[in-house]
Formats: sequence, C-alpha cells, structure tokens
Amino acid sequence: MSDAAKLDALREAARLAWLYALPLIEVASTRARGFPAPSPTNTFGHLTQLADHTARGITTPNNDTLYSSAHLDLSLGPVELTLPPSGDRYVSVALMDAYTNNFAILGSRTTGRDGGTFRIVGPAEGGVSPNQVRSPTPQVWALARVLVDGAKDMAAAMAVQAGLTVRGPVAGPPLPCATRDAPWQDYFASAARLIAENPPPATDLAHVLAMGPLGLDGFDPQRFSSAEIEAIEAGVAKAKVDVRSGGGPGFIDGWSYPQPGLGDFGQDYRQRASVALGGLAALPPVEAMYMRARGPLPRALFDGRESWHLHFPADRPLPIHSFWSLSLYEATPDGQFFFTDNPVNRYAIGDRTEGLRTNADGSLDIWIGSASPGPDRESNWLPAPDGPFALFMRAYLPKPELLNGRYRLPPVVAAD
Repeated sequence: MSDAAKLDALREAARLAWLYALPLIEVASTRARGFPAPSPTNTFGHLTQLADHTARGITTPNNDTLYSSAHLDLSLGPVELTLPPSGDRYVSVALMDAYTNNFAILGSRTTGRDGGTFRIVGPAEGGVSPNQVRSPTPQVWALARVLVDGAKDMAAAMAVQAGLTVRGPVAGPPLPCATRDAPWQDYFASAARLIAENPPPATDLAHVLAMGPLGLDGFDPQRFSSAEIEAIEAGVAKAKVDVRSGGGPGFIDGWSYPQPGLGDFGQDYRQRASVALGGLAALPPVEAMYMRARGPLPRALFDGRESWHLHFPADRPLPIHSFWSLSLYEATPDGQFFFTDNPVNRYAIGDRTEGLRTNADGSLDIWIGSASPGPDRESNWLPAPDGPFALFMRAYLPKPELLNGRYRLPPVVAAD
C-alpha cells in the first residue's frame, strides 16, 4: 500500500472511529455529570421534578415524566432491578448497552402494571433464571420514565418513582472520560478504554477492522507522524460534519418520522451517533414515536418571532395507547436541544395539559410563537423564544397506524 493510500485509510479510520465511539463518550459524559442526580454505580438517582429550561444534563429532555437513572456495572456480577406496581400510570425502564442500544424495556408495555424484580446479567454470566435479562455489554444505562399527570399528580408519581430500586455489588466512581469536544488524542484514548471494557459484537467486526489503522486496541497517539496527525484531524473534522448533516429521515408533509432502527441501531453507526448527539437515550418506536416538525430556517428550525399553528381535525386524533406531547426547544450551535425560558413556564403541550381546549366540532388547535396568540387562545399556546426553535412530537405507545405510516401528522403552518 502506498503512503498516500495509508494516509487515506487512517483518515477514514479516524472518521469511522469518532462516529462509532460517540455514543460511548456521550453516555460516559452523562454519567460523569451525574444526570439526573449524582449517584454511585448500581444505584438509581432520581430527578424529583419535571425538566425545565434549567435542565442541561441531557439533550431533548421531556417535560412529561420524572427521570430516574442508574449506571450498572455487570462486570462485578448481576444486579436486581425492581419496578413497583404502577397501575394505569405509564412507566418504563429502558436498559441500554454501552452503545445506546435498547436491549430491553421493562414497564407498562412489556412487563405490565404489577411491577416485579428482574435479574440483569452481563454477557459473560452463566446460567438462566426467572425474570433474567442479559445485556450485550458489561456497562448498562437504566433510564426510567414515570408519567406525571399535572401538578396535582406529582406526589403520587414520586411515590412510584421511589419504588424503583437496584441492588448489586458496590462499584467505585467512574474513571474520567473525555467529552466529544476534547482533542482527538484524549477522545480516542477514552474511546479505546470504553471499547475495551465493552467489546463490540461480532456483527461489528467489519467496521472494527476498518478502524484498525488508528490502533485503538493499543492506542498510542505519540506514534503518529505529522502527516498522520493531519490525516486523523481531517477524519475527525469530517465525522463532526457527518454527525450533524444528514443520515436522518426525510420529511413527509412537514414531519420527520423515526427510522425503524431507532433505539436499537444494529450496524447503522451514523444514525446511532446522530441520535447520541441530538436525542440521547431515544426509545424505539414501538415504545415512543419521536417526530420533528420541519421549519423554514436552516436545520429545519422555526422563527419564534412569527406565529405558527397546528390543527388536529376531529376525525384525525393522534393514535396512541398512552399519551402525547409537543415539546419546544432552543437549538445549540453543536446540534443539541434544550427547553427555553418562557413567561408561563410551559415547555410542552399535550393531551394532559391542564385547561387545553378543543373546538366545538372536536378538533384541536395549538398556537406557537413568542407572542401571545390572545386571551382566547392562551390555553392552547406553546411559547417560543424570540428566535430559532425546534418542535418535537412524542407519542407514547403508538397504535399500529402510527407505527406503519398510515397516519401522518398535520403540518405546522404559519398562523393567520
């Protein structure tokens, strides 16, 4: 192989490796930040209030559920995870491997309303036992969501949340980890460690081999020449463009719909990286459909200085078994989304919004913008910043017609 070809291979290896490792880096960074609350390994940390504009621990949070988070280390042995009885309340505990694939979801849809105790085991653990769930990687992120039906329901929701527990071996604090903005030397050093701790599946072998020129199996940044460093930096720069500039679904009638592999990505490493950046810990569509409205500004954003309108005809309600909400976010330059401050402290609007009004014919109008739509419409107003924003629809436990595309959302249009 010529020197030029070797540099091309190294450049491509750096691009592939940066994208491949991004979910590992994002989860490790989230753990280091202590989202939603600092907690030891193999212990749930509970966020006992709904996310608002001050919540910056994880991109695109929801304002519908209380979050609880536990980072599990199964290299020390199995853990027991207990869900309390939840009745009609939506509860889910997403179990994600180190690469952010949802390998199991416990809760309302799958394990029922009566709760239970489940044995979570690592890939090397032998034997089979009742209520056992096997993880593909030793490190697991358990992210729980407990539905809150308004302020009056908060105490009851917190009581359910408090029943979420983990019992397992005590582990030490996490090792320091580079962030996605770290120099490539630090980023790939952390990536090499995380990949060694969580070996890729056999079905990733071809991709891992393509990353080979970077030498992550014994990473030594000192061994590269100036020309090789230049190639690595070019590969990383290309990866950062790739993760923000495509690879996602297109828009249909003004909305994007999740790709089938969302939340369990298989070999779609680019989608996995893009979701880690812009929608970390996304659930698979069968649990929740995430849909984004297309605005006219770059990056599909809307302008909050204008007024926008979403109309649901009476005969076309959103087909769900649980609940829906429309969330509004400000966009950061690096491609993440967070709630924005507003005068009525409303960050999402949905079928549980107190005071939401339907029209006489049963249809529903939602008004969006930085300016009030007027006293008669404020009950259905989703406030926006005086600038760019993004709109995301969440539909929990979607019915088949939403999952298979027979139902499409009405477009968000400029208000009259």
